[in-house]
Amino acid sequence: MRRRHFAGWLAGALLARPLLAQTPEPAPQPSPEPKSAPAGEPVDLELVLLVDASASISTGALDFQLRGHAAAFRDDKVKAAIAAGPRGGIAVTLARFDGPHTLKLLLPWRRLASAADADAFAEAVLTVSAGQETGSTAIGSAVLDALELFKGSGFDGPRQTIDIVSNGFSNAGIDPTLARDAAEAAHVTVNALVILDEYDWLEGYYRQQVIGGIGAFVRTAEGRDSFIQALIAKLIDEIV
Repeated sequence: MRRRHFAGWLAGALLARPLLAQTPEPAPQPSPEPKSAPAGEPVDLELVLLVDASASISTGALDFQLRGHAAAFRDDKVKAAIAAGPRGGIAVTLARFDGPHTLKLLLPWRRLASAADADAFAEAVLTVSAGQETGSTAIGSAVLDALELFKGSGFDGPRQTIDIVSNGFSNAGIDPTLARDAAEAAHVTVNALVILDEYDWLEGYYRQQVIGGIGAFVRTAEGRDSFIQALIAKLIDEIV
């Protein structure tokens, strides 16, 4: 009796297994979609202006660079270029650099969309506390640090550009070519305005070692007398 009872129980268990295997699994719940970052304010260009504050630059040149930028943004041709794009304005920020990873923000991001905006930016440039020329010239580090400024800028532009003004070559920090490659990988253009009052060969150096990206270029100023006009021409080329 026990054997027949056990055999009957075993047969029933085996017959039940397929039924258990066919029991549907609970449907997986879809994972919540990641929230997208809020869209920034639309502009035609996001522009980082970098001025050289290293000790290698001549005394008073930092202040001269700032006054030159203020004059350039007051120029009518620059104002017209700012307002001419399909999105009606650009975003701009200003910083100084010298040694490795010493980038200092002088003016935070702001949108320029009119002549009044450009004048207000020019006035703000003249009032910043830029400090004194100091330290080495770390162009590569400045480019890498400037790339970080685009993150969370609050603006959304189809073009991002880093604009370097200097009269020297890199003598500290990361190789500028590596920083240029990083900028190109991030789809950021690096342009330069070189003042040739110290080294007349700097244009070729910046062309080979520093600039990169779509439409990258070097402008030169023979000295202080031609600096503002060279800066105006460079800004117009970058903005349009």
